[in-house]
Amino acid sequence: MYKILEKRRLGPGIQEYVILAPDVARVGKAGQFIVLRLHERGERIPLTIVDCDPKGGGVTLVVQEVGKSTREMGETFGVGDSVLDFAGPLGVASEIERYGTVICIGGGLGIAPLYPIARDLKRAGNTVIGIIGARNKELLFYEDRMRAVCDEFHVMTDDGSYGRKGFVSDPLREILAAGRPIHRVWAIGPAIMMKVCAKVTKEFSVPTVVSLNSVMIDGTGMCGGCRVEVGSATKFACVDGPEFD
Repeated sequence: MYKILEKRRLGPGIQEYVILAPDVARVGKAGQFIVLRLHERGERIPLTIVDCDPKGGGVTLVVQEVGKSTREMGETFGVGDSVLDFAGPLGVASEIERYGTVICIGGGLGIAPLYPIARDLKRAGNTVIGIIGARNKELLFYEDRMRAVCDEFHVMTDDGSYGRKGFVSDPLREILAAGRPIHRVWAIGPAIMMKVCAKVTKEFSVPTVVSLNSVMIDGTGMCGGCRVEVGSATKFACVDGPEFD
């Protein structure tokens, strides 16, 4: 059993949890995920690792309440309660190197998995340009954490209720069109957001990484539910990803 150490609401239907899982906390890295099960009758839920505390044993997760199990977790599981299963770390860790100047783009819930990548890229000596966005101000979170690890920062909302009105692809295009040397881009969020960002960066020939969070059940490549086509090759998001070129 894995005890919930902390729980806080980040926005409508979005909760942050810190769960005691020392073995995962000791080795988990940015880009990896875990599979959680609340109880014997629970679904297997894949969730990205947001942060790890190797000394205290806590693993931070951000959960959006969109289905039966995530809503049950939000409504009935609190600090001091325990979840049954917590398997991980799974997936391939992000490729963190000293690239130069990088852009990290997070849309909606994608801000959660983006944060540890931006943090580790900064620690590796990169100049980090951060762009985050959401439909409205209420759905934005981790602004303070992202600002702390970015050398330059942009906030976008679809409705203009906070930051600048528009989409995350807008400042991306402006930065690239200005001729600034950008060595790599990470874009994590809704599929359409990643698609648009990738189309923009393709125009400027900038290497770009996206996260394909397709349906995952076992997380070990056995079920085939997360099969994706990358180029002309068949890949599995859970074992070959979730990050892909």
